[in-house]
Amino acid sequence: MARPDRAYRFRTVGFMAVYVAINFVAIAGLFDRLSGPGRWALSLAGALPIAGQIWATLAFVRDSDEFVRAITAKRFILASGVAMTLFSAWGFAESYAKAPHAPGWLVYALFWGVYGIITPFVRSSR
Repeated sequence: MARPDRAYRFRTVGFMAVYVAINFVAIAGLFDRLSGPGRWALSLAGALPIAGQIWATLAFVRDSDEFVRAITAKRFILASGVAMTLFSAWGFAESYAKAPHAPGWLVYALFWGVYGIITPFVRSSR
């Protein structure tokens, strides 16, 4: 069996390559050439590699030892909570303080940004 960290890196790079490719195609104007169902299909296709990357993280947790499972889960939960809190606060600011709109897909990047920031500080499973 492959080491969990190597499999995780391979899967993450693969899913993120698909994610970047879909966004590149969208930025290049493919959305402009599609109509109705085609636009919906491309929009939903952008979420598939995100789901795949979350699966890759869960597979990493499943295949790791107890300590890595616990610390990764703690980091994931903390990053999720912080990202949801920040994005919700921004949503309220949009609604009540006329803050500029932030697209919903930014929450994914926010989550991983927060995950990267908190990782060096979360070194214990307690």
